[in-house]
Amino acid sequence: MSLSLEAIQAAAERLKGHIVETPCAFSQKLSAITRTQLWIKYENQQYTSAFKERGALNKLATLSADERARGVYAASAGNHAQGIAYHAQRLGIPATIVMPHGTPFVKVQKTQSYGARVVIEGANYDDSSAHAQKICADAGAVYVHPFNDYDVMAGQGTLAIEMLEAVPDLDVLLVPIGGGGLIAGMATAAKALKPWIKVIGIEAAMYPSFAARRRGLNMPTGGSTIAEGIAVKAVGDLSFTTANPLVDDVLVIDEADFERAIAAFVNVEKTVAEGAGAAGLAAVMRYPEKFEGQKVGLILCGGNIDMRLLASVLQRELVREKRLVTYRILGDDRPGMLSLVADVISRKGGNIVDVAHNRLVLDVPAKGAEFDILVETQDARHAHEIADALRATGYALRME
Repeated sequence: MSLSLEAIQAAAERLKGHIVETPCAFSQKLSAITRTQLWIKYENQQYTSAFKERGALNKLATLSADERARGVYAASAGNHAQGIAYHAQRLGIPATIVMPHGTPFVKVQKTQSYGARVVIEGANYDDSSAHAQKICADAGAVYVHPFNDYDVMAGQGTLAIEMLEAVPDLDVLLVPIGGGGLIAGMATAAKALKPWIKVIGIEAAMYPSFAARRRGLNMPTGGSTIAEGIAVKAVGDLSFTTANPLVDDVLVIDEADFERAIAAFVNVEKTVAEGAGAAGLAAVMRYPEKFEGQKVGLILCGGNIDMRLLASVLQRELVREKRLVTYRILGDDRPGMLSLVADVISRKGGNIVDVAHNRLVLDVPAKGAEFDILVETQDARHAHEIADALRATGYALRME
């Protein structure tokens, strides 16, 4: 067997009316920031907030009546789980999902809300997958692989058809890679419809399985990435064999890149992306010279991020931009010292958010104290102006 444009087109017909044909919209602001012409496919607008519905539904729709009655099993860090659970419920198919320890609670909760039985087992996706396949075999049910399955790949490939229908003259498609199902489907469709288009994969630095296999390298994988949706230790055999000849390049990006892109989606586009969902924008922001002046299509492939994590990412971005700054001051432990410092910050237009007062630091004199003052500023220039004013008081200062 292999994957073909005809199979992807058939999947597109199956999916019509059952999933959202999400917008593929031009971003004027992000295009200006990245010096590209940037189109975003908003898959976070699917009912389960992720593209995984496409492959899940296409697979479920191809099952026989007997297979549907026996039920389905799957392993997933979240989005495949929700896609299977939601559409299995719609079709009256019993579903069991195995999820690894540490899966964001929002994904576990949503999967259960769609009627699936959730089993938490395994330290990562690979462990969960092994357990899911074992209990699936014991139950005599059907295992639905999240990426190493031609029907699933065909469903994911419908994204490329929609994007090229919306913007036929795209030069580049940027596609996140976990197990490889999305890029296999999209590359197959895109290269068949427009052979000269570039298809570039994006991987997390902690999980570069596709890039390692492509380059014949033994690269370490593992770790707690914010892009847990693409945290897969080994790319699928079928998905790799399908995608590799069609993929023009694979870019590996760091955790800070994901964070910046998540924050940019919130602050600029006013939309929410999970880590993996921000991979395409993260790549453009990390490697702007590779895409300058080109028409780039990327997939905001999921928006299921824990709200506490999102809050942390947004605050960390404020720190990167020097809009949230800690001034560490070594001063006298005497009345009026904090009042003096606060007055300097106030006159410069800074807003004090928090103050930590530490008398027990041993490299500080016994009659002194260390103060950490967290201040909200306008920008990096403003932050340095406040720092200069504080130094003018005569106290030692470090800005963090």
